[in-house]
Amino acid sequence: MRPRRNPAPARNRQRGAVAVMTALCLTVLIGTTALAVDLGRAWVVRNELQNAADAAALAGAGALGPNYATPNWTQAEMKAQSAITLNRTEGSLLLTAQVQSGYWNVTGTPAGLQSLPVPSPGAYDKPAVRVTVSRAAGQNGGPLPLVLAPIIGINTMPISATAVAVISAPGYAAPGALFPTAISKCLYTAYWNATTGQPVNDPATGRPQEFSIGSTYHYPGCAASVGSGQWTSFQYNVQDVTSIRNLIANGNPLPLNIGDTTWIQSGVKNTIYNSVPAPADVLLPVVDTLDTGSPVPIVGFAPFHIDGAVNGSNPYIYGHFIAGYKAPSASGGSGAATYYGAVTAPSLAN
Repeated sequence: MRPRRNPAPARNRQRGAVAVMTALCLTVLIGTTALAVDLGRAWVVRNELQNAADAAALAGAGALGPNYATPNWTQAEMKAQSAITLNRTEGSLLLTAQVQSGYWNVTGTPAGLQSLPVPSPGAYDKPAVRVTVSRAAGQNGGPLPLVLAPIIGINTMPISATAVAVISAPGYAAPGALFPTAISKCLYTAYWNATTGQPVNDPATGRPQEFSIGSTYHYPGCAASVGSGQWTSFQYNVQDVTSIRNLIANGNPLPLNIGDTTWIQSGVKNTIYNSVPAPADVLLPVVDTLDTGSPVPIVGFAPFHIDGAVNGSNPYIYGHFIAGYKAPSASGGSGAATYYGAVTAPSLAN
């Protein structure tokens, strides 16, 4: 009879292997849990920093005006820096950020912020403010201290967020943004200084030059005191007075971009001048030529302050151009737009 073997050593070896595997799995599980918990916190902090950067960049860009042609870079940077301190991360106020101003090309050519000075900004270069806010060494309380990740040797995590905000000359007008009078581009030769980005001033008063906008039937071209303009029904080929009065009250019914066409009314429609609001600031479509009874391309949008309107045999609207007018319901879009006095509200570019 053979002697029985004792199986205990084999069982002991199995127990030892299971213990090692358990320890390894537990280490992996703890490490994964630690990363999940701390990465979740880091995601929340990253969102807080991004919100702060967005808000500060928008505040800074909003202070670039009122003159789009010569932005106030110093004022914009100070405003952005001040806005940072109104935001928090994990309950603590942010203290500082890296703020830069310059030109941002909306087509990405060149890419990134073009540092000042920029001798001659291109058509797609927009005045911009860039803000980077960080939790890093020496900044806003330092990098994010981790809670569980130190188990696997990771103690802190630096986090940052960047935002760029721009202002633009309007390239897009949302529904309701436009007054239904199209004006000829030649008006700007007489009443707008493209070099300074300001209306031409009256030498006697030092204020923007007053002039009149009258129908092409009575005031062809751009004379010394009156320029040609014409009622427009935007995308619709309609000729009745009721429709134009509705457009005066409600603006363009559909959005319009630079390059889109607007319908130029025929006839004078004297009675409509009784419906012109005054005083009022309005945004007008600008066209190269006022070909009545046809659609013509829009080349820009210009703000005009209406002081009043005169009815009668030779009716007209009178007022002056405005600089630094923040156009409601208008945006810069991604195209080029000429500055005729209107600027958009600041918008994020990235």
